Amino acid sequence: MKNRKTLCLLTAVPDTFHSQRICRGVATQCEKYGYDLAVFCAMINLDFFFEDYAQGERNIYELPDFKRFDGIIFDSISMSNGNQTKLMEKLCDKIKHQTEAPLVNVGMPFGDLDYIQNENDEPIRELCRHAIEVHGCRDICILTGRKGHHESEERLEIMLDEIHKHGLEVTEEHRVYGDFWYSSGNKLAQDIVSGKIKKPDAVIAASDHMALGFIEEYTKLGGHVPEDVVVLGFEGTSEALLDDISLTTVDSNFAKCAADAVDRLRSFIEPEKEIIPYAQDVGSMFHIGMSCGCTPCHSDTLNAIKANIYLVTRNYKPDVFDDDIDIGLLMESYIPERLTASTSPDECITNIYNTAYVISPFLNFYLCLRQDWLDTNADVTEGYPDKMDLVLLRSMSGRQDINVQEYRQTFNTELMLPQLFEETDEPSLYYFSAVHFADKTLGYAVLQRKLSDCRKFNLVYRNWLRFISNALEMARTRNRYVVLSIYDKMTGLLNRRGMYQELERLTTCKTVDKELFVSVIDMDGLKYINDTFGHSEGDHGIIRIADAVRAVAQENDICCRAGGDEFFIIGLRDKGAFDADKYADDFCGMLSKLSESDNKPYVVTASIGSALESENSDLNIEALIAEADENMYHYKLSRRRRREDRREGL
Repeated sequence: MKNRKTLCLLTAVPDTFHSQRICRGVATQCEKYGYDLAVFCAMINLDFFFEDYAQGERNIYELPDFKRFDGIIFDSISMSNGNQTKLMEKLCDKIKHQTEAPLVNVGMPFGDLDYIQNENDEPIRELCRHAIEVHGCRDICILTGRKGHHESEERLEIMLDEIHKHGLEVTEEHRVYGDFWYSSGNKLAQDIVSGKIKKPDAVIAASDHMALGFIEEYTKLGGHVPEDVVVLGFEGTSEALLDDISLTTVDSNFAKCAADAVDRLRSFIEPEKEIIPYAQDVGSMFHIGMSCGCTPCHSDTLNAIKANIYLVTRNYKPDVFDDDIDIGLLMESYIPERLTASTSPDECITNIYNTAYVISPFLNFYLCLRQDWLDTNADVTEGYPDKMDLVLLRSMSGRQDINVQEYRQTFNTELMLPQLFEETDEPSLYYFSAVHFADKTLGYAVLQRKLSDCRKFNLVYRNWLRFISNALEMARTRNRYVVLSIYDKMTGLLNRRGMYQELERLTTCKTVDKELFVSVIDMDGLKYINDTFGHSEGDHGIIRIADAVRAVAQENDICCRAGGDEFFIIGLRDKGAFDADKYADDFCGMLSKLSESDNKPYVVTASIGSALESENSDLNIEALIAEADENMYHYKLSRRRRREDRREGL
């Protein structure tokens, strides 16, 4: 086990402003203290309307083995979207049963969890000071969230206190409750324009969405912002900076809240070590837009545009890959088409490997899949199997890449990712995300980055993973039809088509010291069993013979159900080593052994004949099969004569 401490963060929708601030605060402190950070995150809101897809995303929270972490941080805001309290309760119970490691909750209270409150006191006061001191607003309307909600009431109380400190009061009609969404702002604008609520000098909203909703509706109804009324928001969203009338806003202080959570954990797990507080800069958190009448901060707007712009063409110099990721590169590279065009599972994995450049910068990208992910009859919708395969590793840090079948690594799922627990020179950030199709779990992906690169997580990675999941499901479906076309459904052995495909592989492996043999096997008395006991019993006999075929065959032999009750075994043996009589005895003995516990009113037997390729002639598989078939017929006749002789007492 490595000496470095590893923290676990449970969050959701990692490309949103909220989750990015949480990750930034946690990652900043982890970098200071030399901690690794593992982030387990659904890529969507947990109450996403497509329930099957949401279930596939939520399954990632079944993966972490919490006893392997030194401390755990729970982002209760992103994890509580919609009605997901059952998931939160389940996770908390699992954590408490698996480990005694400290667990800290950030964002909002939940149960009896140790809680770090988001201290937005100073940023919210700065909003009020800006309206009063810079713009001279005296009559202020506060639009907050739901009545009784702790964030709504807290933000309202801070605003009222700061306004009071300036010798001003907010009337009751200007203390308006909403729902943190655009619709609340729309309604306030309608009430002001209609005269139901007196028009104030300024509207300070407790969320950007409510402020933007107000601006949209107020201007649609003929009003002017900021000429008629100054509008300020809170949370610092990209929508605020990119609206037609850009919004003056301030960032929520979740980065510091999350950083404080790391400090709290450090006080538990390394009480003797120094705490280095997170540096808060309210000035850098404040973003000037058009909605208050000030000259907008163009750099803030430009950064928001860069983070959201879709460029069809771009000069992708090396520094662009190191500093930015954009959706244009993802879409205009036609990656979905390249991935879904894969003609085989192995080609699909290779194409995923080749397209990983779009998620730069990263240290390593890992793709872990169920060992039976190609089996469409073995769907998994909850949890993960005991073993996983690391099928792909693309490394920018000097690790050995994996993108072909023979280098895949199997590991115990409880490890989550073996590389997570290796000793490394520098701490890293690991994002664990589900790979699935609807609610069918295929595996998970792990993106390893420098802790300082946490801010670069955006919608490109989320959508690239969607393309990967869809491509894997396409490969899975295609593989199913390939399997159906070359395998016999009843026995699982190859059919004739599959036999000819595999024969090419086998003959390619043939060397001068090897010789090819063919054994033809035919079930005895199938018609009698079908007519007397029913076709299901006949099927049982066929399956039992297939079991015996598999049991006597060697690893690289071709095992085929050629049709009806006929089977082939084709393989290579050392020259002079194949004994046809002994092979027949071995097969019949194995069949008898497998059948003896069936307690059937009939005996499953079969006849077998074999043939070896001629050393002095070219290989003719059809001629070899015909020869083996003739030998099998003679074997059947000889056994029949022996049975008749025994009945006559000869």
